[in-house]
Amino acid sequence: MIAGSVSAVARAIEIARERGFKKSMLLPVSAPFHCALMQPAAERLARVLDSVDYGDMFCPVVSNVEATANSEKGRVRDLLVSQVCAPVLWEQSVNAMVTMGVSRFIELGPGKVLSGLVKRITKEVPTFNVEDLATLKTL
Repeated sequence: MIAGSVSAVARAIEIARERGFKKSMLLPVSAPFHCALMQPAAERLARVLDSVDYGDMFCPVVSNVEATANSEKGRVRDLLVSQVCAPVLWEQSVNAMVTMGVSRFIELGPGKVLSGLVKRITKEVPTFNVEDLATLKTL
């Protein structure tokens, strides 16, 4: 995955196709997430998160910035701000969760993109998708 301005990403797709890449496409997203172009949003988020009181964490959360589990409430703000501009360490994060003993992955929200990506990384852990009341009841 790459992120950037629309014209730069379009050029990268063109080059990839010229070089025979099997799949290269522009994703339908509303912003250039997880790259330096999001720095103004990260700064705004930091200001908002400065006013939030963080409670103790009930379970560790694997940060997509570090692909490690965090249990320290004092690190939540910085990790959330960092993830706006930092590349997503998706494969490393999934593998870290598997190593921690995660026994199932549940994707919340419309679509099954993340579930599909998890299935490519690990076949041993089942994945589920909850996108509405019907799929929640099924789960």
